[in-house]
Amino acid sequence: MDQLKALIHEVRDFPKPGIVFKDFTPLLADPKGLALAVELMANPYRGLGVDLVVGAESRGFIFGTAIAQALSAGFVPVRKPRKLPREVHAVEYTLEYGTDRLEIHNDSIARGKRVLLVDDLLATGGTLRACCELVSKTGASIVGITVLIELVALKGRDRFRQFGELHSVIQY
Repeated sequence: MDQLKALIHEVRDFPKPGIVFKDFTPLLADPKGLALAVELMANPYRGLGVDLVVGAESRGFIFGTAIAQALSAGFVPVRKPRKLPREVHAVEYTLEYGTDRLEIHNDSIARGKRVLLVDDLLATGGTLRACCELVSKTGASIVGITVLIELVALKGRDRFRQFGELHSVIQY
């Protein structure tokens, strides 16, 4: 984990004062670091029959598509409002500064499919909980949830325990 942590830069007071942003873009630019991160996020789910990987906009797309390829699964993007052209399942969720909405196409996940949720970072858990609620609306089963970074002190994993086990590669 030290190899990956060395590739994550801390940016103080971004996007607002008091926040220490975990910038993983240097990790993405490092071929070995990126490959290691994807493998460590995917490995716990090998052999579990994952049909689809669901990634949250937008940073969940980065790892989600790579993990889907590693697991020989399909990929379903969870998008912000008005980004998808067909009928959607939607869920509204609360942020620290208001509400937001996430959507997936109605026909993107068939009942009974086995789904792995992916995002870059778990903080308070609002986005991942909303993703879990979206997947649950489809009748699919959630195999697990994997993230690169977990901010443990914020206790985000407590918000969606009923949906599945969380795997985080790096904890701060």
